[in-house]
Amino acid sequence: MSEAPSELTRVKRMHKRAKYDEETVHGILDAMPICNVGYVFNGKPVVTPTLQWREGHHIYWHGSSASRMLEHCEEAEVCVSVSIIDGFVMARSAFNHSCNYRSVMVFGRAFKVTDAAEKEMRLKNFTDQLWPGRWDILRAATPKEMKATTVLGLSLDECSAKVRNGPPGDDEEDYSHPVWAGIIPVRMEVLPPTDDPRLLPGLTPPGHVEDFRIG
Repeated sequence: MSEAPSELTRVKRMHKRAKYDEETVHGILDAMPICNVGYVFNGKPVVTPTLQWREGHHIYWHGSSASRMLEHCEEAEVCVSVSIIDGFVMARSAFNHSCNYRSVMVFGRAFKVTDAAEKEMRLKNFTDQLWPGRWDILRAATPKEMKATTVLGLSLDECSAKVRNGPPGDDEEDYSHPVWAGIIPVRMEVLPPTDDPRLLPGLTPPGHVEDFRIG
């Protein structure tokens, strides 16, 4: 990340909510694997949801080598966004309602991971970041599977975060209006795992499944 935000990454609307430090940006990226990748396809803007993961100063995402999104993002300018909603903010005026949220936008030129060993390492890291130790207990990936998979990366040099938290920000004269105001907390809940109907007898969810959390 650059020391000072560029014109592209500088938050202009509600700039007091802007964050540019690594701790905030990394924390949001690490907490939410779901992202949206914005790119241009045949002159038209397209946004595709997918999963991302962070390693150091880069984020990565993957998919089928035949994917339109991956094909058009390679060596192209993209925007990747990640958002987490933490609550609905209920004010005394409709125009002061809001959300508590954490979000990141990353801009830059996406690159393809071409080295086969590095690609496998990135995919292993992605799997093990979500479910530590899972890659090594799975059936090994085949050369055909690896060939059919593309991994793209993006530097965090150009990025910014935007965060809102706290109670409603009503106009002073509205605090005497007799209507309930406050926050409706929101969280993503992970429920207990359910077995595959064709699971072999005697197998139970490992710790990285039982203990999985997100958000």
